[in-house]
Amino acid sequence: MDTATLRHDFPALDRTVYGKPLIYLDNTATSQTPACVVEAIEHAYYNTKANVHRGVHALSQEMTLLQEAARERVRSLINAAATSEIVFTRGTTEAINLVASSYGRLIPDGAEIIVSVMEHHANIVPWQLIGRGITLKVIPMDDRGVLDLDAYRSLFSNKTALVAVTHVSNVLGTVNPVEEITREAHIHGVPVLIDGAQAVSHRPVDVRAIGCDFYAFSAHKMYGPTGVGVLYGRREMLEKMPPYQGGGEMIGHVTFQHTTFADLPFKFEAGTPDFVGIAAFHRAIDYVASVGYDNIEQHERRLLEYATQRMTAEIPGLRIFGTAPGKDAIISFLIGDSHPYDVGMLLDKQGVAVRTGHHCAQPLMQRLGVEGVVRASFALYNTLDEVDAFIAALRRTASMLQ
Repeated sequence: MDTATLRHDFPALDRTVYGKPLIYLDNTATSQTPACVVEAIEHAYYNTKANVHRGVHALSQEMTLLQEAARERVRSLINAAATSEIVFTRGTTEAINLVASSYGRLIPDGAEIIVSVMEHHANIVPWQLIGRGITLKVIPMDDRGVLDLDAYRSLFSNKTALVAVTHVSNVLGTVNPVEEITREAHIHGVPVLIDGAQAVSHRPVDVRAIGCDFYAFSAHKMYGPTGVGVLYGRREMLEKMPPYQGGGEMIGHVTFQHTTFADLPFKFEAGTPDFVGIAAFHRAIDYVASVGYDNIEQHERRLLEYATQRMTAEIPGLRIFGTAPGKDAIISFLIGDSHPYDVGMLLDKQGVAVRTGHHCAQPLMQRLGVEGVVRASFALYNTLDEVDAFIAALRRTASMLQ
């Protein structure tokens, strides 16, 4: 993979921070955006901006075609059975909230939902908001960050209503065995939601091979625009769920006495969508496809292994959290007793962008026995030279904090 050439597609990588070349290692939070995606946004605003599925005029028809082409591109990306199973949302968080709000109404009072200890808050809080005596049962993990599947199997009861787990941990980088998790749940007749926010930019995802009932992810972590997300739902699941929100476009017919609802997926897409962002997401998916998942995985694996080896060998007192086999290119760490915020601030002054804090995973921090960590996460445009600069900045930071 010609990373040097690819970097020209990302103008943000050419900027400086405090006089230093930017080294962007906060890709797990959001990735940078290639020029072709920004150009798609600009083209839509200047040439085809009109509301979708509402107008008979040319601009509306053109924009509608662009949005629905993007829906088909998403369907193809994750191998869903039909475009009717692809619902556009504002992000992974809204996609999960949609399921919690809508499918949650079908869950009986006092039911149990199985989650894992490594979940993002977006896959914890929505289930708690259902209320009605619903409780969470938690899959534990070992010290490497590997889920205990024997313990998982023991969590099922006649009250289990749903399993909701992350595909890839946003802190540990652990790639969970979602196919096996789904198979076990289905043995018990329990549906499964997968939080795929950290997976789709790094590896191919096939929802039919996984067998899951719901899969949620965001465009902005996949080199696309902000404010666009996807909920995949098996058609038979979506059909029995009530609408998430009411308003325009999600209706069949409205009177003051009664309302009927539109067919899938529009039943869950009330109001004007971010049709410009959705169209640009199509371009982002095509960009990732042009690079190739095999190339991305091999490149990020090389960065991860190189950075991990140098960090552990050269930074005194460094602790890495998350050592699961086959993990994704995420390194969460602490240096001695130094506060992660101090480490992050000193790295920032040297041009290195990392994330610090609890990473919207406070229960996981409790399990790790820390308040927060520093996280460096890699993408297709990062280089070995950037890793070298990161290690040099980290050595300097460690010496300043000792």
